[in-house]
Amino acid sequence: MGSDALFILIVLACLAVVVVLMLGLGGFAKGSGWAKTNSNKLMRYRIGAQFVAVLLILAYVALRGTGN
Repeated sequence: MGSDALFILIVLACLAVVVVLMLGLGGFAKGSGWAKTNSNKLMRYRIGAQFVAVLLILAYVALRGTGN
């Protein structure tokens, strides 16, 4: 049951990465001043979200590997 909750967290973290990435790409495609002021901030958020997602994936693999 614990690994299922961890898997759901992994999916949510990956979705967060996709959402932040799409916001950044949408801002660049729009070409407005919004992209200039927020692109660096969105990049930092995406990197942070990816870091959390990778840590959760590694934790899932580590916990899954000790169960066998």
